[in-house]
Amino acid sequence: MSKLPKEYQFIDLSDYGRPVANFIAKRLKDTSVKPTHITLGFVICGLLAIVCLLFEYYWATALLLIMKSILDAADGELARLNKTPSYVGRYLDSVSDIILNALILAAIWYVTDGSLVYLILAFCGLQLQGTLYNYYYAILRNRFNGDTTSRVFEREIPKALEGEKQKHVTILFKLYRLLYGLFDLIIYRLDRKAAQGKKLPNWFMTAVSVYGLGFQLLIIGTLLVLNLKQYIIPFFIVFSVFIFIFIGLRKYLNR
Repeated sequence: MSKLPKEYQFIDLSDYGRPVANFIAKRLKDTSVKPTHITLGFVICGLLAIVCLLFEYYWATALLLIMKSILDAADGELARLNKTPSYVGRYLDSVSDIILNALILAAIWYVTDGSLVYLILAFCGLQLQGTLYNYYYAILRNRFNGDTTSRVFEREIPKALEGEKQKHVTILFKLYRLLYGLFDLIIYRLDRKAAQGKKLPNWFMTAVSVYGLGFQLLIIGTLLVLNLKQYIIPFFIVFSVFIFIFIGLRKYLNR
């Protein structure tokens, strides 16, 4: 089930696990398994990937990162199939992602004996990349009546939806703001008029989807398998240059 109406769907390079995620979600639709259970499943996959990375089992790391991406899609898919949108699920997913991202990069830094400064720059770059993609995607989803659980601007604590407790939503929202607030603010400052623009073409969104977390993890897994682990942290630093290129292109399209 897509997050967007059919005419606005684009090829999402970061969402390669969607077919398998759909299969998993459909098999779990009428069971007692909840989307948050799947979220915890991808957290376990991420942690196992980190352990394998530290022991230099790079094929296992890559496969677990791909599985993590699949489960990351499956939790939201199950929520949409069961028509049970959840702010708890949305924020738990995001908080889990950023913590795992930090741990994955830290593990790469450890096994490559790299620079701590470069590690921090790579982490910030990785998060800004993902934030830009999610920013544009959230604009589309809100504009064209798609999935609106993710808001363009996460400024106020949302009202808990049916089946979830306000206390849990509040706690997770505050964690989200603590971990993502600065990255959200930076991207907004760089392209504050994006929500007012009329054009976010499908081809443009496909290009920006290289910044989606699934694609980022695929890059990490591929470089590990190719025994190019020392290039992962520098890659995400340099890859951040395209943030300005994408923003410039977005502004050009809406001039």
